[in-house]
Amino acid sequence: MKGTMKAQVFYEAEKMKLEDIPIPEISPVDVLVKVKSVGICGSDISYYYGLSPVGTATGKGPLVLGHEFTGDVVEVGSVPEMLGLFKPGDRVIVNPVQNCNACYACADGQTHLCANLFVPGVTSNGGFAQYCSSRYTGLFKMADDLSYSAGAFTEPLACAYNGIRKLGIRIGDFVAVFGPGAMGMMMIQMIRAMGAAKIALIGAVNDDWRLERGKEIGADYVFNIADKNSKYYTADLKKTISELTKGRLADRSIVPTSANAAFEQAVDVVGNCGTIVHFGLPNEDDVFKIPALSFHTMDKEIRSAWLAPLAWPAAIRSLEEGIVKVDSLVTSTYPLEKTEEAIRLLKTSPGKQIKIQIEVSK
Repeated sequence: MKGTMKAQVFYEAEKMKLEDIPIPEISPVDVLVKVKSVGICGSDISYYYGLSPVGTATGKGPLVLGHEFTGDVVEVGSVPEMLGLFKPGDRVIVNPVQNCNACYACADGQTHLCANLFVPGVTSNGGFAQYCSSRYTGLFKMADDLSYSAGAFTEPLACAYNGIRKLGIRIGDFVAVFGPGAMGMMMIQMIRAMGAAKIALIGAVNDDWRLERGKEIGADYVFNIADKNSKYYTADLKKTISELTKGRLADRSIVPTSANAAFEQAVDVVGNCGTIVHFGLPNEDDVFKIPALSFHTMDKEIRSAWLAPLAWPAAIRSLEEGIVKVDSLVTSTYPLEKTEEAIRLLKTSPGKQIKIQIEVSK
């Protein structure tokens, strides 16, 4: 498909421009997608502000960001065409972490650690554009009754599921979730579906509206550990959870925030033989400080959760079957032209925002 398209091109920290660039030419293993909805991820904010390098050789642009997206197939490479997998007009969700399926990591099921990853929006041009090229192995067809907006939650939901399954939730568990953002809201719903009896949502926030939203979505308890004027404030979270569990403490905790202090507290509030999953991406110089003796003698376990290996089918089914509801998490929608404005808003003045999406086309 020849021609040009509108795209938000990222160059370096706080430098992004709406430009006309060539529509991607696809290889035999690619599919060209007309982009519909794109979610702004926390990593997009980090890339934009230079807090994390993108996946190019230089760690900088020019690069089109955006990796949480849906769209329509407009052109199909010879390989997926021969296999009869996709055709123009198919509604699709893009899994941006596209592995080679030919290295040792892939053969061992560690697809997220593939030696030859191809990641639209990170290593190659992504979804903040009218069109994007994807390898056919990174595409999933969307159910007809699933909206483009809801489908764009699949990538973060798959990551959330990867973290939740590492918790090893048992029926009746008390689970603590640290971070009342979009990830935390999706995790609450998944944790409930997997058998937890009680869920506590914890936030270090100056306004309780996120915690209130968490209660609406399914949290049994919400706690504000920052604002002393909050009606949900607790000065001693461990004591509070201990009282709720009759001294048992939390059975599991997960930390969908990058705050190091939150992770350390998540370790503290988990009881004997408990499991803690570190989920939020830390800063490069972050170091954990955990009381060694109590961690050891209480036989706790820490796991990390990175990306979403082999998690996409479960995430898609969770959306299709209504196990996880995401429509209410979209608090603002911006056009492609205002992508940079939306990213800046989420960093400098998020206000009452949970998830901002870019609607590239209707």
